Amino acid sequence: MSRWQELERRYYLQVARRLPVTLVRGEGARVWDEDGKEYLDFVGGWAVNNLGHCHPAVVDAITQQARTLIHTSNQFYTVPQVQLAQLLVENSVFDRVFFCNSGAEANEGAVKLARKYGRLRRNGAYEVITTLNSFHGRTLAMVAATGKPHYQEPFKPLPPGFVNVPFNSLEAIQQATTDRTCAVMLELIQGEGGVYEADPEYVRAVSRWCREQGLLFIVDEVQTGIGRTGTLFAYQQYGVEPDVMTLAKGLGGGVPIGAFLVKEDAAVFEPGDHGSTFGGNPLACAAGFATLTYVIENDIPGHAGRIGAYLKARLNNLRSRYEWVTEVRGRGLLLAVQFDREVSERVVLGCLEEGLLVNGVTPSAIRLMPPLIITEAEADQAVSILDSVLARVGAAAV
Repeated sequence: MSRWQELERRYYLQVARRLPVTLVRGEGARVWDEDGKEYLDFVGGWAVNNLGHCHPAVVDAITQQARTLIHTSNQFYTVPQVQLAQLLVENSVFDRVFFCNSGAEANEGAVKLARKYGRLRRNGAYEVITTLNSFHGRTLAMVAATGKPHYQEPFKPLPPGFVNVPFNSLEAIQQATTDRTCAVMLELIQGEGGVYEADPEYVRAVSRWCREQGLLFIVDEVQTGIGRTGTLFAYQQYGVEPDVMTLAKGLGGGVPIGAFLVKEDAAVFEPGDHGSTFGGNPLACAAGFATLTYVIENDIPGHAGRIGAYLKARLNNLRSRYEWVTEVRGRGLLLAVQFDREVSERVVLGCLEEGLLVNGVTPSAIRLMPPLIITEAEADQAVSILDSVLARVGAAAV
């Protein structure tokens, strides 16, 4: 254990299951630890580093903004905030944006908006339907929204107003809808839940149901947004127009920022209804504007779709050679490899030893969410390392 890891154990609240490595530098899709060892990063800050580490466009924007204006309150107008808001609206189906600092805050804001919508348009309705195996954040309300009982148990009693139903079941949503319901909130791909995709017809049917019942349809794109699935936003692949969308992770190029976008008809907030001291501050918005501009102008979503398909095909080749690898799922550069046994930790540690960072999303699956700028050569390198590790893990199990 290094000095930094010893100090972390002494001073930091022990809430993270960390790998035994201290990262000190990053560039592109690669990072280096304190001993100078290089790793290919297929965790990407948990789908944050869409342009890789320290992308010049983001670094230049942060540097210039830090010399100009780092923070001022939302009592005043600032240029980067308006620039980023305009860029998001002009490249989506939404009309308004609110900026915050994280995905959990974005989802909290969306739910708060839905409750006011329910108060005004549905006779005081306040319940939001979410799905089992979902993940919407770590705040107390978002733990209630998150459909994972093991996350909820330690913190009960939870805030009321959330109903968790099975994923990919329209009937479950229909049966859960009452006069108390104001919205349905879905992840189009359950990333933290193990990279499970929503069925396209299910998403379209949920959208229709919400319209028919006068409910808000909220999509949580905290993990799927900003190009990760092959389009700028994942909803664009489903043929729907949600009322509200939440973003974070990839929006800031590594700088913390969150947002929720809303259509005009659902924009029921008035001055004083919502706010954030740091939300939409000049530094974060300058990073977001630089990131989103680069993503759009260089068709990073298209690249992610092509490389993601290539990587998925290579991973399926591995699956055909290891009978205990049962599935490769996901789209774009949000992928999971499923095992028929609980070996994720061994695979993650084996990859770490050989210079590849991956995420053990469940005890029996690993998740890959690399920077969207990876090359075929880097995808090949990752698959080669994973192949070597799977061979060792498989042999040890015999």
